[in-house]
Amino acid sequence: MTDTKIVELSMQAMTIAAKLGAPILLTALIVGFVVSLFQSVTQIQEQTLSFVPKAAAIGIALLFAGNWMLHEMVTYTEQLYAQIPNLINGA
Repeated sequence: MTDTKIVELSMQAMTIAAKLGAPILLTALIVGFVVSLFQSVTQIQEQTLSFVPKAAAIGIALLFAGNWMLHEMVTYTEQLYAQIPNLINGA
């Protein structure tokens, strides 16, 4: 296996990780920003106010994006397994 192939596989793995993490991270970022803005405007500094909406929003994001995320991961894994003979033979 060449250095180029290792870098290519690493880039594919990082790309799929970014694609799978994006819906959850963006949801948490947006909800966290909105809650922080609300807390600063109303001067309510309750710890659970920042945690509960984020947890609920992430759960909803997983409900909507979970099927797509699972499909992407299965497709990537199948492609990776299909490449194993070529990786071993050095082709």
